Amino acid sequence: MAFGIIIIGDEILSGKRNDKHLAKIIELLSERGLSLSWAEYLGDDPARITDTLRRTMNTSDIVFSCGGIGATPDDHTRQCAAAALGLPLVLHPEAREKIQERIVEMAKEAGKEVDLHAPDNLHRLKMGEFPVGAEIIPNSFNKIPGFAMRNAQGGAHYFVPGFPVMAAPMMAWALDTHHADLFHQIAHAEKSVIVHDGIESTLTPLMEALEAEFANVKVFSLPSVGDGNRRRHIELGVKGEPDAVEHAYVKMLAG
Repeated sequence: MAFGIIIIGDEILSGKRNDKHLAKIIELLSERGLSLSWAEYLGDDPARITDTLRRTMNTSDIVFSCGGIGATPDDHTRQCAAAALGLPLVLHPEAREKIQERIVEMAKEAGKEVDLHAPDNLHRLKMGEFPVGAEIIPNSFNKIPGFAMRNAQGGAHYFVPGFPVMAAPMMAWALDTHHADLFHQIAHAEKSVIVHDGIESTLTPLMEALEAEFANVKVFSLPSVGDGNRRRHIELGVKGEPDAVEHAYVKMLAG
């Protein structure tokens, strides 16, 4: 299974907000011995969101989707997920309960009487309208849940809010609750060296030879133009199965 993330919101693409989801999911996966295979950024475009979800929901990937699950006119993710699956949206009973709990809490904090049938409170229930068959993702920050959808290929999509303070613990919960069997299953090592004034074209034959000899190793080069504190250099390294990495690293240094 591959792990992916979809980050949704015009505010990310316009630069009004800096994305924090990508770094966080990489951190969460790394802590569990996993890694991210792909990431996509989308604006608040229903057609593009639907097309993307239709494609990713037809795989065995485990995907996190951040943003667009609210109930304002620029929130489209819930509707797009339903459209991608060809399913109707319905008010999830547990989501209704959690949203109403939050409404009551907010009223008490403000010292006001609560009317759950007031138009604004009825509108808030739209945040609990998910595709038929959805599972709830609990939200420890304000109780407004996200939702998960699974498919026949063994894949799963976890839909969480665009607020990092909410999304991060919800993504961690999804991993720990549903995918703990995948944690630390693949041993991984990485070793690298700094090659000052290195030239990639000169190093390429060595890199190709290492990958040809060690099937369980990937070779990488990360060039830097340098700055006032460090001259131009390349970080040259190997990563993959630990024993193979050790042998490849020795050969790389010799090369």
